[in-house]
Amino acid sequence: MKTFPLVSPLSSDQLYRTSELSGLAPEFKSTKNLTPINEIVGQERAQQAVEFAMSMKEKGYNIYAIGRNGLGKRTMVLRYLNRHEPDGHGHTLHDWCYVINFDEARTPKVLKLPSGTGMELKKDVEKLMVRLVKALPLAFDNEMYYSRAEKLKGLLAHKQESALLGLTKEAQESSISLTITPQGSYELVAMNGEEPYTEESFAQLSKKAQDKLETAITSLESKLRVIVRQFTVWEEEYSEKQLKHDEQVAQDVLAHLTDKLKDKYSSLPAVKSYLAGMHKDIIDNLDLFLEENEEQLALSYASLDKKMPRRYQINVLVNQDTEKMPILIEETPNYHSIFGYIENATFKGTIFSDFSLIRPGSLHKANGGVLMIDAIKVLEQPYVWDGLKRALRSRKLSLSSLEREVSLSGTISLDPEAIPLDIKIILLGDYQTYQLLQHYDPEFSELFRVTADFEDVMPRTQKSEAQYAQFISSIIHGNKMLHCDRSAIKRIIEFSSRQADDQNKLSLHSADIANLLRESNYCARSGKANMIRASHVEQALHNNELRVCRLKDNVMQSFVNGTTLISTQAHAIGQVNALSVIATSDHQFGVPNRITATTAFGEGKVFDIERKVALGGRLHSKGVMILSAYLASILGQTAKIPLTTHLTFEQSYGGVDGDSASMAELCAMVSAFSQQPIRQDIAITGSMNQFGEAQPIGGVNEKIEGFFDVCAIKGRKATQGVIIPKSNVQNLMLRKDIVEAVKKGKFNIWAIEHVTQAIELMTGIPSGMNVKGSRKSATYPDKSIFGMAQLRLEKLRKENPKVAK
Repeated sequence: MKTFPLVSPLSSDQLYRTSELSGLAPEFKSTKNLTPINEIVGQERAQQAVEFAMSMKEKGYNIYAIGRNGLGKRTMVLRYLNRHEPDGHGHTLHDWCYVINFDEARTPKVLKLPSGTGMELKKDVEKLMVRLVKALPLAFDNEMYYSRAEKLKGLLAHKQESALLGLTKEAQESSISLTITPQGSYELVAMNGEEPYTEESFAQLSKKAQDKLETAITSLESKLRVIVRQFTVWEEEYSEKQLKHDEQVAQDVLAHLTDKLKDKYSSLPAVKSYLAGMHKDIIDNLDLFLEENEEQLALSYASLDKKMPRRYQINVLVNQDTEKMPILIEETPNYHSIFGYIENATFKGTIFSDFSLIRPGSLHKANGGVLMIDAIKVLEQPYVWDGLKRALRSRKLSLSSLEREVSLSGTISLDPEAIPLDIKIILLGDYQTYQLLQHYDPEFSELFRVTADFEDVMPRTQKSEAQYAQFISSIIHGNKMLHCDRSAIKRIIEFSSRQADDQNKLSLHSADIANLLRESNYCARSGKANMIRASHVEQALHNNELRVCRLKDNVMQSFVNGTTLISTQAHAIGQVNALSVIATSDHQFGVPNRITATTAFGEGKVFDIERKVALGGRLHSKGVMILSAYLASILGQTAKIPLTTHLTFEQSYGGVDGDSASMAELCAMVSAFSQQPIRQDIAITGSMNQFGEAQPIGGVNEKIEGFFDVCAIKGRKATQGVIIPKSNVQNLMLRKDIVEAVKKGKFNIWAIEHVTQAIELMTGIPSGMNVKGSRKSATYPDKSIFGMAQLRLEKLRKENPKVAK
C-alpha cells in the first residue's frame, strides 16, 4: 500500500503569484508607452473560425459565437470585420430600391443598382418630376395648342351642323321643325305656319293630314337617330385626334427632358427599362400633371416629403454610400426591425399604402455584409427565428405583412418583389442556448455550420502578460482614461489571474477588466492623480467589494453574535469544519460549515440526513456514497460494519450540493468510529474518490478566506489553518493579508494528496495506512486511527455475531 509523507504547510510564495511584467522592456513605464493591441488576446481559435466562415461563399456558413457575456465576442468580431475587405471574399455591394410596377401596382419591383447609385437616381427623377410638373401644364397652355384644339373642334362642329342642316331643310318641306330642348336633346315638332300645332288645332286636321304629319315625323326621327349615332362616331374620332395631339405635345416635352437621363443610365438595363415604363405611364396619366381632377390629384400627391406624384418616386431602401462592407448590430431584433415593414398612410380619411411606404429592416441594410444578433433576443421574439431561417434557406428577402400571416386574413396589401440575400449572420450566445438549438432545431446545424468558441482563460506567460498589458492600453486609449503605471498593470494582471482561479491563467472576461479600469480611473481622478497607480486599483476593488458584500456581512455577523455555531479552537469527536461557497449574481464568498457524524449500533448504513430531507443535491449524495464505499473498503472487508452513521451539515437550511465536503465528512465519520477528537482550528475542503485520493474543487480562494475571517472573529491562533487538495495549489491567488499571515507563521495551509493525510493532520494520530500486507487480511496498528476504529468494530462484532454475519 502506498505510503503518503507527512504534510508541511505551504510557503507564502505558493499562495499568490505576483506579476513581474518581465515580458515588457523596463522603458515601458506606463500604458502611455504601450501600443494598443488591435485584437482580443487569447481568442485565436474563435478568430480563425470567423475568418473561415467569411471566406466561404456557399449557403449555410453562418456563425454561432459561443461564450459568456463579457468575453469580447462582439468586439473581436467587429475588429476583424473592420479590417476585412468586402471585395476580397466576393462581397459586391449594391443599392436596393423599390419602384412602382406600372403593370400591377400591388407588386412593386426591385431595382438592383451599383453602390451609391440609388440616391443619385432618386434625385435625378425628382428633378425630372419637378420640371415636368411645370413644363407639361405650360405646353398645354399656349396659343399654338389652343389653335390646334379649336381647329379640331371646329371640324367636328362643321360636320355636325352640315348633317343637321340637311335634316332641317327636309323637315321644313314637310312643315316640321327640328329644335333643341333646354336639356340638349333634339325634338321634331309639326308646324302650323309659324307656330307649332296645339292639341286642339292638330285634332281639327283631317285624318289624312294627321297621318301625313305623323309619317313624316317618324321618318325624320329615324334619320335623326342615324345622325346622332354619327355624331358619336365623329366625337370619338375628335377625342382620338385630340388625345394624339395631347400625346404628341407631351412626347415633345418628355423627349426634351428625359433624353439626358436615359443616356446617363443607358448602361443599367433595369433603370433603362424603368425609365421607359415611366415615360409611357406619364403619357397615360397626363391628368396627374394637368390638374384636371382636384381630388385625384390631392391623393396622388399625398407625400411626406415632396410635391410630386407618388407613383414616380424612387424608394431607396438601402444606399451604400461607401465601399465599406456593411456591419450591423441589431440590438432589438423584433420582426419589423429585422425584415422591414410596410407603412400605411392616411389622407383625408382614406387609408392607403404603396411602394414608397416600404421601410427596410436590418437584413436589407446588412445585405452584402454581416448582421450580428443576440441569440436569446432572437428566440424571445415571436416569428423572428422562423423568418430568419426562411430567408437564409431561400437566400431571398421577401417582405410580407406579419399581420396578414398572423391573422390569416385576406386583407389587400402589397406583395413586393423579393430581394436576393447575400449576408452572413453571426449569432452571439451562450453554450446552453447553442445546445438547445442543436437538440430541438434540425435546421440549425445546416444554417449555422461554423462555431466560434470563445475561451474563458488564456495561459499566463511572460509573453501573454505583455499582450495583456497592451490589451489594458487599448481599453484606456479607447475610453480616454488616465494611463496606468507599471504597478497598476501588474495589479490588474494579478486580479485577472484571481478571476481565472488559476495562478497560471489569465481571465479573458474583458468586461471585468474594463469595469475595473473605469473604477480605478474614477478613484485616480477623485484623488487628483495624473496616473492610475496600484493603490487606485486596490481602492476600486475595495469599493466594489463594499457594494456587493451585504450578504457576506450578514453571514459573518451570525458568527459574531453566535447565531451560527462554530469552533475554531480545541477538539471534538465526530465534528469537523468544512468549507463552502455562497454565490450571488455578482459576488461569491466562502464560509465554514460544521459537519457532524454520530454512530449507533446497526448494519453499517450511512444516513445522509441532507438527502433524506431533500436538502442535498445529487452531487452531494454521490460524494457521500463514494466516501461510504472507501470506508467500507478500509474497515469492512471481512465483515459488515456494525455501526449506522448519521451525517449532516449543521444549521443548513438552504440546501447543499457538490462533493467538495466529502473529505470533511469522512474525517468526521472516522473520528466517530475511533472516538478520537478532531482539531477544530483546522478547516478542510476537497472531494475524494473511492481510493481516498484528494480531488480538486472550486472556489478554493474564497473558502480559505472565509475561514480566515471567521478565525479573526472567534480569536486567532497560530495553529489555525485550512487543508486543501494538492491539485488546488495552482488555483491559489489569496488576499494579501492571508499571504502575510502565512509568511509570519500565524496561519497555515496544507495541501494533501490523500484523505489519510487529512486524518493525521486533524487528529495528530497516524492513520495506520502505511502497513504492508494484503488488503483482505490488512490490520492496522492499535494506536493508529484506523486501528482504534477496527478494534471498536471487532468488539461490536464479537458481541453481536448475527450482525457481523
